[in-house]
Amino acid sequence: MSARLSLYTIPPHRAFADALAKGLIERFGKDPMRLARGIVLVPTNRAKRAITDAFVRASGGGLLLPRLVAVGDPELDEAAGPFLDPADDDDPVAPAVDPLQRRLILARLVQAAQPGIDAAEAVRLAGDLGRTLDQLLVEEVDPRRMRDITAGELSAHWQRSLDLFEIVLSKWPQALEKLGRIDLATRRNRLLGRVAMRWRSDPPDRFVCAAGITTSAPAIARLLRVVAGLPGGMVVFPGVDLAMPAEEWAMLGPFEPDPATGRRKRALETHPQFHLKLLIDRMGTQRGEIEQWRVATELDAPPARSKAIASAMMPAELTRGWSDLPAAERRLVQVRGLEVATPAEEAQAIALALREALETEGRTAALVTPDRALAKRVAAHCARWGIALDDSAGAPLASLPPGTLLLALAEAGAQAFAPLALLALLKHPLVAAGEDRLGWLEGARSLDLALRGPRPATGLAGIEAHLADPEGHDARVRRAALDWWREIAPILAPLETLYAGGAAPLPGLLAQLRETATMLCGEGLWSRADGRAAAALLDDLEREAAHGPALVEPESLAAMLRTLMDEVAVRPPQGGHPRLAIYGLIEARLQTADLMILAGLNEGVWPGLPAPDPWLAPRIRGELGLAGLERRIGLSAHDLAMGLGAREVLLTRAKRDAGAPTIASRFWLRLEALSGGLDRATELEAWVRALDDPGAHEPTARPEPRPPVATRPRTIPVTDVDRLKADPYAFYAKRMLRLRQLDPVDADPSAAWRGTAVHDVLEKWSKLDGCDPQALEPRVLGMLAGAHPMMRALWQPRLIEAVRWIVREIAARPQRRVLAVEREGAIDFAGVTLKGKFDRIDAMGDGTLGIVDYKTGQPPSTRAVRAGYSLQLGLLGLIAERGGFEGISGRASCFEYWSLARKGGEFGYIATPVDAGGKYGRMLPDEFVPVAAENFTETARAYLTGGAPFTAKLHPEYAPYSEYDQLMRRDEWYGRERC
Repeated sequence: MSARLSLYTIPPHRAFADALAKGLIERFGKDPMRLARGIVLVPTNRAKRAITDAFVRASGGGLLLPRLVAVGDPELDEAAGPFLDPADDDDPVAPAVDPLQRRLILARLVQAAQPGIDAAEAVRLAGDLGRTLDQLLVEEVDPRRMRDITAGELSAHWQRSLDLFEIVLSKWPQALEKLGRIDLATRRNRLLGRVAMRWRSDPPDRFVCAAGITTSAPAIARLLRVVAGLPGGMVVFPGVDLAMPAEEWAMLGPFEPDPATGRRKRALETHPQFHLKLLIDRMGTQRGEIEQWRVATELDAPPARSKAIASAMMPAELTRGWSDLPAAERRLVQVRGLEVATPAEEAQAIALALREALETEGRTAALVTPDRALAKRVAAHCARWGIALDDSAGAPLASLPPGTLLLALAEAGAQAFAPLALLALLKHPLVAAGEDRLGWLEGARSLDLALRGPRPATGLAGIEAHLADPEGHDARVRRAALDWWREIAPILAPLETLYAGGAAPLPGLLAQLRETATMLCGEGLWSRADGRAAAALLDDLEREAAHGPALVEPESLAAMLRTLMDEVAVRPPQGGHPRLAIYGLIEARLQTADLMILAGLNEGVWPGLPAPDPWLAPRIRGELGLAGLERRIGLSAHDLAMGLGAREVLLTRAKRDAGAPTIASRFWLRLEALSGGLDRATELEAWVRALDDPGAHEPTARPEPRPPVATRPRTIPVTDVDRLKADPYAFYAKRMLRLRQLDPVDADPSAAWRGTAVHDVLEKWSKLDGCDPQALEPRVLGMLAGAHPMMRALWQPRLIEAVRWIVREIAARPQRRVLAVEREGAIDFAGVTLKGKFDRIDAMGDGTLGIVDYKTGQPPSTRAVRAGYSLQLGLLGLIAERGGFEGISGRASCFEYWSLARKGGEFGYIATPVDAGGKYGRMLPDEFVPVAAENFTETARAYLTGGAPFTAKLHPEYAPYSEYDQLMRRDEWYGRERC
């Protein structure tokens, strides 16, 4: 082996993959077979693709590529071929445990150590436990070392986590031994160790190049050391800063423990060079032994860019020297910044920049961002121009149609098919996809309408009882949905039965979930890449479920599936746009383009927040030699530094996100401070504003429809008179356009719903029970029996107290007699038909009539009555006096609201709109009906028999309802008409 190590670095300003491919072709391409026999070790499969593309660009024609091996590939031995793990090996490396199998075993162990947690939480904790275990194995730290660490200073919750971690890890090796397998990280370490040993003793007769690998794991470092010393070996690092002063390089760490205290000085893990320094140290070499890879490409930026990047990433205590740097070391030529107001504007601007790149023949552009929502928005904007862009980072299965369908199905079962969960499932785009989709949606729409309002009784039977109720609200709509529902309910019944049975083995739950999903969606659910990923996950779960928790609560199935699906990334197929790309940070490594757009530069996004470790306290991690939680910040800083090396760079951020103002990324602030202010992409800002600029704002005028008099209604109920007078447009929309507001699905009982229910109870009590005092409470309890338990618990005590008050009040007035309840009537008056329905009419002791209206809330104010509104009782008295109610005649002298609301500490009180005085003026009972008749006549002649326009919000102070505000575009004109 050669004494000299072959170590190189490609600086940030140079396109890594292209420079590497070009350099290897120059060195070994004279003999095509020599190049083809070579081995290139790369970090990931994505890097493997990037270097393959670079070889194609550099070759200019046909080329036999060297073997490219991704050391991060889970199937490392299969990817590398026989040179890594030959078939004739006398001592083969044991196979690795399946990741899902390991997770379920760990979940079972966690649940055994903490019996109180459910299966979903156990699976989530097992995932974190597995990641922590992998870090120990990758760093070759024996987990038993934790027993030697003094943890007395830890807080109670960290001590509990540490104790649980030790319990689980003490049993995990036994489970592995029983399976005859080892951890994947252990297997990779052993495979890499064997390669290093074999190459050290028997160097290969071909070149070996390790390129772009920055992982500082000990096994990787040992292999790279061997590769660097091979006769045909070389290691090519990305972006090692050879110009950094030695003092600054030493400041990065890691540091040896203090002999006196045993404490270790904290390393600068957030620095972009730290992980590279750690790797170089572990290789047993020095930075001075590294040379520059002196191969230029057409995609290179000016060399001064690398120096500016290094200056920007200085340790914090050295940044005070920025002002003394020469201009060349501070200048960021062809690096521009774009700072916009919102993420929507940021996505729009990025899409425009990508679209602009296509205007130059051969020009390439790439978006790099850790913000997957931003990437999705950009792809949607580009789709408007027919540009299909896939996010190479992929999307979690939980957010894709098959995943959302399975989650919706599990959630619906867990909620006993509550309306919201049920409708979300039945309206899913994969359900009944195909020729029958339209008919299915019609049925789902009818069920949606029927389930509006308060939640029915739980389960499929509760929904059927709700639809079959002949006396319920909107009985006609319910009947329309009932036949369709009876065809659908049998599909869901097996799942309901399974959920009702309590905790069950996971395979049975998954099998029923899969069968129900297939019945709803057909085989199309499992087609395409996302469907195949969902099918594979369910198949693996069913196969490995025996290793996990013995029983799973059906209610936790949705949470468990979401946890697992969030970790399954479904990536687009090979290919994509030839000149544009969207990358995540990992996918962007070793990639380059003419224009690199580095987006989402806000704190918490780039860099992201350090992921917490729920198992090991930061001090324990430090004493074990594990990476600090902030090391990922250093990795993301290196990703940014390499992205900044492109020929042209656009940095973007939004000043606020969906909920609050954002804080600019520390990297953004450093670049701004170093350069004295980034050049701004002002033309992009202008284009974004121009796209959304409507030109002139021309608010709409207040709506005043004036339909022909002949088409105006000639019948009006007393309850609509106030609406017609205060907000004529709302009356027009309701009565002439026949538009009505739908109740929300699974709504809290509204005042209108409660009032209807109470009126129905009181009507039956009077007509069927003869106002028997003993029969009212059972009527109320019967009405509440089918209500939601929460509503029953909150409303029943109040309502019972209020109806007892009604019984007492009726008994306290023996001189009054109930004549009739809930009866409709009508009269012809003022050229129209006035109709109404009273709650109760009493015969008073003097032979006159008493008009009573029940209210579940507050009665109308006296102020409204004096202003000519809330005259319903007076209009009902008018109908009664003119014989509009069959069997009732006489003069109305008493007008009362019997409110069931709380007043004076008790439920129930009587209010009247007439009195002999008060601050709003005097109105005697004998005056009430004439006043109501006069107001109604004036209103009817203006709007019903006359041609007055139906003006929107004519008297807004008496028009509190808002269901037609959007239709009248209220916010566009309200308040402006006075300007």
